[in-house]
Amino acid sequence: MSNERNGQSTRLSDTPFDDTSHLKQQRAIRTRGIILNAAAKAFATDGFPQVTVKDIADGAEMTKGAVYFHFPNKEALAVAVLEVFYGRMQDAINGALEHRDPSSTATFVAVLRRLARAFQEDVFIHAGARLQIERPYIKAELPVPYVGTLEVLTDLLDKCRKAGSLPEDTKPEAMARALGSAVFGAQHISWVLNNREDVVERVDEIIEAFVPLR
Repeated sequence: MSNERNGQSTRLSDTPFDDTSHLKQQRAIRTRGIILNAAAKAFATDGFPQVTVKDIADGAEMTKGAVYFHFPNKEALAVAVLEVFYGRMQDAINGALEHRDPSSTATFVAVLRRLARAFQEDVFIHAGARLQIERPYIKAELPVPYVGTLEVLTDLLDKCRKAGSLPEDTKPEAMARALGSAVFGAQHISWVLNNREDVVERVDEIIEAFVPLR
């Protein structure tokens, strides 16, 4: 009897098990991505105060219930979009740094231009930039804006100074703040006046005006 039970146990364990959990996980990831993309478009176009969860659900072609399954409220959606925003900013910087000399001013210029193109083309960066302005309306803890980007710019300028590509008395942190502020301000003005269509040209003007980076 014992052997029979053991044999049955063996046969049961050999039976193929249809594990669909990974498929469900993939569907959940895709669904979350669709929702976030719809949220980014809505926040970028209409702003956080005006957008509703229904607007986002409609944009994602889903029910409100499907959205709430993944995100408990509109604030959670804003936080998630901002997290993607900072990730995309870092991706833009990494793309400019790849296979380049970090102690060259040409690399620093490439970073600024890559950021400008990201501000022009990426809906998550459009949304993130607008959500930063609307922080007072978002009742949630949000990432501190632009700190990581300024740290990268400071590090690159410091490397340029040490390599002799910039004057010895250059203050990398102050210079990074000034240029970062100019770029972020330029994208905002370009957004308000021209829907960011000329943001790359406006950043090029900043680069041309800043003599040490020519």
